[in-house]
Amino acid sequence: MSVLGRPRVAAAVARAMQGLAALSARGAARRGAARFPEFPGDTSELVIPTSVAPAPAVVYRPGGGEPRPPVHVNFHGGGFVLPGVWLDDPLCRYLAAEAGAVVVNVDYALAPRHRFPAPCRQVFEVVQWVAGHGAEHGWDGGRLTVGGQSAGGALAAAVARQALERGGPAIAVQVLNYPPLDLVTPPGEKSAAIARPMLRPWMGEVFDASYVPDPAVRADRLVSPAGPADTADLGGIAPALVITPEYDRLRAEGVRYAERLRRAGALLEHREVPRADHAYDLSDARAAREVYALIAAHLRRAFRDGREEGA
Repeated sequence: MSVLGRPRVAAAVARAMQGLAALSARGAARRGAARFPEFPGDTSELVIPTSVAPAPAVVYRPGGGEPRPPVHVNFHGGGFVLPGVWLDDPLCRYLAAEAGAVVVNVDYALAPRHRFPAPCRQVFEVVQWVAGHGAEHGWDGGRLTVGGQSAGGALAAAVARQALERGGPAIAVQVLNYPPLDLVTPPGEKSAAIARPMLRPWMGEVFDASYVPDPAVRADRLVSPAGPADTADLGGIAPALVITPEYDRLRAEGVRYAERLRRAGALLEHREVPRADHAYDLSDARAAREVYALIAAHLRRAFRDGREEGA
């Protein structure tokens, strides 16, 4: 571990990265939104109350005449540290249009100000709120899915795990797109299929130490469900779509978790994205469209099945 793995140093670096990300990412989001010009979107904003902090969210509504469409809750990436709710704007517009769902894109609490377990608790409370407030906001909380990219995928997995342990809310699908699921293994020991993958070990050290400063706590089931310490039975957890890019430094832990879900009877599909690295969908429009279409297809199927069961 380098000096960047020391919590105080990591926190200082993380705060500097947050400032830079806020300046640069909005321009990237505007470029990304042009990726799907056929989906202009119908958006609004709301603030969801939680015990951790209020959680702002952008709500994307589908076209069509369904009075109470299903709902998908999305969590952005950024190593649990970086802001970036706007980066998932193209994905959310796509899913609203192609899955026929209201998409709630959550701007959750970030480390180092909000360290583990606060973000996990907050996003679970967000999903509980979404499930219970559909009537007043125009969605069907009984047809509910969750998902996220990178750190957001890890938070989606943590939501599904808490829902399993607490008996709800019912989640039809969890979408885990290139998630970090093993913070026990040091970042420098995670290999990739290419010489210079996007995620560098120093980034992992900053993110991990900012989010979970105590290495012993990184074995927690909500942090490292693909780590060696978590061996609980996952039978009954929300069915999962797991997506791993071929060149991603996090690929191996995603594959391990997909296999664990398969053994529990909870894997809908594990899809590998060939010749792609971490966060591929922010730069590769073709790959993004293919994967987003896959996600939308799984959500549509789950929502259709949920409507038939509730009929």
